[in-house]
Amino acid sequence: MSFLLPKLTSKKEVDQAIKSTAEKVLVLRFGRDEDPVCLQLDDILSKTSSDLSKMAAIYLVDVDQTPVYTHYFDISYIPSTVFFFNGQHMKVDYGSPDHTKFVGSFKTKQDFIDLIEVIYRGAMRGKLIVQSPIDPQNIPKYDLLYQDI
Repeated sequence: MSFLLPKLTSKKEVDQAIKSTAEKVLVLRFGRDEDPVCLQLDDILSKTSSDLSKMAAIYLVDVDQTPVYTHYFDISYIPSTVFFFNGQHMKVDYGSPDHTKFVGSFKTKQDFIDLIEVIYRGAMRGKLIVQSPIDPQNIPKYDLLYQDI
């Protein structure tokens, strides 16, 4: 289903999307088109993109083509989903140590829709971090890996 969503293939395209997406949540899915978990997430993203079109713009970013952002956001697990609003990186408290990105696939379409609605409402009120509405049992667990410390 990844062919249904627009792809950003360079740092310049990602920069442009971050700068130009106004009054909507920018959703950047970092991953690889051939990865099974990425394909599962892409299916959810593509099925919800039209429903969320007034609130969100969704793009796919290949981790191999944008190493600057892969390193900047410390993308060590894929898929990882990062959110922006009016050029500001939106953070979400998932109850995990990392608030900068969502790692893994969403369990249901409704989990993703609820998260976008919470980020959108929080951003419209000027918040840069919001509390995740997703049931903690539906959030993938992982360990943070710190390299070169």
